[in-house]
Amino acid sequence: MKEGRAFCHGAATIVNGIATGKGASFGIALRTEAIVRLNDDPGSFSVSIGSDPAEAPELAIECVREVLRRTGNEGRYGARIGTLSDIPISRGLKSSSAAANAIVLACYAALNEECSDEEAISAGIEASFKAGVTITGAYDDACACYYGGAVVTDNLMRRIMRRYPLNEQLSVLVHVPEDKIRKSEVDVGRLKGLEPAIKAAHDLALSGDHRAGMIINGLCYAAAMGLDPSIAVRALHAGALAAGISGTGPATVILCDPLRAGTIIGAIGAGRMIRTAPSHIKAAIIRGG
Repeated sequence: MKEGRAFCHGAATIVNGIATGKGASFGIALRTEAIVRLNDDPGSFSVSIGSDPAEAPELAIECVREVLRRTGNEGRYGARIGTLSDIPISRGLKSSSAAANAIVLACYAALNEECSDEEAISAGIEASFKAGVTITGAYDDACACYYGGAVVTDNLMRRIMRRYPLNEQLSVLVHVPEDKIRKSEVDVGRLKGLEPAIKAAHDLALSGDHRAGMIINGLCYAAAMGLDPSIAVRALHAGALAAGISGTGPATVILCDPLRAGTIIGAIGAGRMIRTAPSHIKAAIIRGG
């Protein structure tokens, strides 16, 4: 049995790419690990999602199939795929992008095949389309998860327009509602009406002002999707540097000085809160067991 392991971190939204086809995200220090065990039973796939066993297995399977196709091994292997993650699923925290990157890298490792960074990201995006877990391909999310730091992209052209670091001493607070939002539930046509404001937010992110871009983006998407913006507003009032709905929600992500974190958490009140930090750690294969 051939085996490979890899990891990738999650990310949070600066500018959601649905309205304009251009987006921006930044890496956060929540992590997904994947293991792929290839076997000689072609077409037989099993998936174990350790953090949420009820989640659908299609993305994991499509990631392995995509790598097998790209390496000329389609129809040669089956696979057992496992993931373990501390990224909440379907809350806008790029759990699918992180999982896709990690599974793709683990499969290349199992095959003992080399791949470029761009090829790994591309394979994960194609698998995400086939599994129905993305609307635009989320190139910004995939790149922010893979490379870390802030990444500003043209998602339609799959082009990185700018990358820059974030202060790793900042705290990232994540308010995580119980409800999940699936991509199939999103009214894309309604979000397209945000284009002028989201273009302005993207321009700000591209200039390096990720804080203003994140605030504008979060308020706009919350209003368009009927999500509660009060978490972000309370956080900003309590001294946050930036706050907004991440992805298509419903999680709210907050950037703040660590000394203000307790005050901000207190101002928000009830609800699950995760405290983490920006990440600049690149996705990678795990060597040596």
